[in-house]
Amino acid sequence: MKPAAATRSDRRDGPERSCVVSRAVKPPDDLIRFVVGPDGVLTPDLKRKLPGRGVWASLSARTVAEAVRRKAFERSLKAKVAVPADLVDLIDGLMRRDALQALAMANKAGLVQAGFAKVEAMVGSGRCAAVIAASDGAEDGQRKIGQALRRVEIARQEGGLKPRKVPVVGIFAAADLELALGRAHVIHAALAPGPAAEGFLSRWRRLVRYRTDDAGAIEPDDLADPVETDDVTTRMAAPDAANPEAATPDAARPKAAGPNE
Repeated sequence: MKPAAATRSDRRDGPERSCVVSRAVKPPDDLIRFVVGPDGVLTPDLKRKLPGRGVWASLSARTVAEAVRRKAFERSLKAKVAVPADLVDLIDGLMRRDALQALAMANKAGLVQAGFAKVEAMVGSGRCAAVIAASDGAEDGQRKIGQALRRVEIARQEGGLKPRKVPVVGIFAAADLELALGRAHVIHAALAPGPAAEGFLSRWRRLVRYRTDDAGAIEPDDLADPVETDDVTTRMAAPDAANPEAATPDAARPKAAGPNE
């Protein structure tokens, strides 16, 4: 019978890895992989496909900044590596571009409706996978969309249906949406269900998590012990009482992860 731990890892896209700062063990989806490029510069590998020995950090801008401050990447890789001073912003820009490209793909697949009236109609139909609202849009429009979403939620509850929260994507400016969708004056848009829509939403969620910081990403303070690269994971011998994440069973399991190339 397959161990439960392995089953959990397989469901989350491969073996678990440990954060170079906290040493907390997480699935790859909760981390960012980095490799050293041919020019000796540390490079974010968001798609986890670049060749070379990798090192991992929690999906958190604060954690990446702390790793840079502590020189944790160099210590883990045991090599001289040039770490960009703007690494935190570089990752943010890459993730933002990736999400907007995914939105453009969803639009090409016919899953995006733009314009307040069309968004309101899709929300009312119950077939809306997500609402997109420009971060610099008028508050009145956002309020009306919120009211439409609440009406649908109330109607589902009154009909005995399971409540379903429709996510609202509000981190992109109107100019970003216009560029991604290839049309002018985009303030509101709605996503219909589909693989391309979910691809966009998964990238949006990662970007939000990165900006708002993974819970418990930076603990403990001591980085003297080896941490993980793609070759091996060294786990903490005992959970730190000050670190709730390290106290979880997954963080304390003394089982090494295999290669993830």
